[in-house]
Amino acid sequence: MWGRTPLRVKLIAGMLVLVTLGMTVMGAAGASVLRQYLVGRADDQLRGSVGRAIDQVVEGMRRGQREINVRIPSEMYAQVRSTGGAIVWQNSAWSESGHPKLPADMSERMDQPFTVSGTGGSQWRILAAPVAGGVLVLAFSLEEVDRTVRRLVAIDAIVGLLVLGVLTGLGVWVVRASLRPLSAVEETAGAIAAGDLSRRVPQADPRTEMGRLGRSLNTMLAQIEAAFGARAESEAAARRSEETARRSEERMRRFIADASHELRTPLTAIRGFAEFYRQGAARTPDELGRLIGRIEETAARMGLLVEDLLLLARLDRQRPIERRPVDLLAVAADSVQEARVLAPEREIELAVEGGLAYQVRGDEARLRQVLGNLLANAVTHTPEGTPVEVRLSPGTLCKAPAVIVEVVDAGPGLSPEQAERVFERFYRADEARSRAGGGTGLGLAIVAALVAAHEGLVEADSAPGEGATFRVVLPLDED
Repeated sequence: MWGRTPLRVKLIAGMLVLVTLGMTVMGAAGASVLRQYLVGRADDQLRGSVGRAIDQVVEGMRRGQREINVRIPSEMYAQVRSTGGAIVWQNSAWSESGHPKLPADMSERMDQPFTVSGTGGSQWRILAAPVAGGVLVLAFSLEEVDRTVRRLVAIDAIVGLLVLGVLTGLGVWVVRASLRPLSAVEETAGAIAAGDLSRRVPQADPRTEMGRLGRSLNTMLAQIEAAFGARAESEAAARRSEETARRSEERMRRFIADASHELRTPLTAIRGFAEFYRQGAARTPDELGRLIGRIEETAARMGLLVEDLLLLARLDRQRPIERRPVDLLAVAADSVQEARVLAPEREIELAVEGGLAYQVRGDEARLRQVLGNLLANAVTHTPEGTPVEVRLSPGTLCKAPAVIVEVVDAGPGLSPEQAERVFERFYRADEARSRAGGGTGLGLAIVAALVAAHEGLVEADSAPGEGATFRVVLPLDED
């Protein structure tokens, strides 16, 4: 039961018990001291009166009076006994509390005050003194003394209750104020138990116990949060690594399957042409020349595919590329001129915005391959006569100056799914058209890999019926 009692209740109860005990001890000590003091005063009055009373008794006996008149204070009782113990005289004007119950033999208590009980339940202070032929007994009622002590005890009790009430209220306030930091610690612990590791204990004066405790708890919580954060980050990194490995394995399997398929197609064609020749189908020199030409064309396409695969393999191994200053404007102008020669029926334009020197650091041959692949893709996958434009404009990449190269066509455009997958290896938006044009399905994948090797960004912006824009962003050379 006591173990389940809240700390603040224990503190307040303990304080009140201690205060009650202290006030009880103080009250009892005060009442005892007061009674002893009042009894001492009564003894002094008895000693002061006994001398006068003895003189009066001796004078009365000398005169032979039958009634001895002893004048004593009204609150005292007087009695004269003979040597044999018979009562010679006693006053009858004692108080309403009765009279004392005197012992028969007081020879051993002469001249020493002592206490006896009375007929009315009160106590009396007795002083016996010898006189000629007898004993004089004076008694002083302690009823007023007891009444005074009881009054003091009652006052102490009332004042003690008032003090306890005030101290209870004050103690509740002090304990609540003192334990308020513990309540904050309790709330913080509850929030942390619910999963909020960012909660902290409010700061207090470091010179106090709560301040030092709060500082230690906050340090511990920071370490726990850091440990949990490191663990969560490690687990997330492991999951990302696992997911990356799984996706890489899937891409590798798909890549091998697609590469095998792409290589199988020209090899099958070459075998077919060779079998056709072996069977003697080419009977004239012209037919033989056409057959050999088809074999050479197929072999050249297969060689181009193998070169593209080797290039992607080198880029996948993230080998560093050659980095030299390259005038991207000159590269774009040469690429546009080459595309015009290869497709003279097309309108291919170059637009330059800004008066900057578009110089980047990289491999010039690979950057030419990027623009050549983008222009070849635009020419191959748009109807004849569709205009194509190459645009150069200033931009930013990761808050640093950059150049934006865009290849824009007015062709049929791409669907959102096609625009999302257009940089995947061996992906063809139009299978029949791509194979008829001799494409390998690796041109845009090579563009994405080369741009990434130059620490750039490539993206496709298109919609069905609105043409396509392929955008390459490369960091400018700041030197």
